[in-house]
Amino acid sequence: MPHKTKRKDTTFQVIQFSAIGGVNALIDIGTLNLLLLMWPTTDNQLLTLYNTIAYTLAVTNSYLFNSNLTFRKRASKNKKEMVFFCLQAIASLVISNVVLLGGIALLDLISIPMFIQQNIAKGAAMFLSSTASYFFMRYFVFRKKEGRKEISN
Repeated sequence: MPHKTKRKDTTFQVIQFSAIGGVNALIDIGTLNLLLLMWPTTDNQLLTLYNTIAYTLAVTNSYLFNSNLTFRKRASKNKKEMVFFCLQAIASLVISNVVLLGGIALLDLISIPMFIQQNIAKGAAMFLSSTASYFFMRYFVFRKKEGRKEISN
């Protein structure tokens, strides 16, 4: 019976994380597209800056919601946890920027409009960085405290 409860809790946690991720995705891609509409560019340095701004807004939202909802039983909201969260955010940002620029470079081989290339690459970047972020948060940032059992809902 405890195994079923743990699986149910993990499933609910993934659903919560995904819902919050949906909001983060809207913030992330919305911000990137707003910046691209205001100041269109194909320059990799500007694209990296735009993506970093968009990602930072989304990851800030992610911390606020995931620490208070998804991982609330694990979150201690202390300085150590914040440092670990920032480290995972930086790692996920690197993944996001590499996938974005790599994706644009690959998509440039086919003839589709740059704005579409940028958005397809951004989608892949969001998916891969979000997946990495979940595992970083679950097993590194908001890991279960030693000697403390999680209480099921």
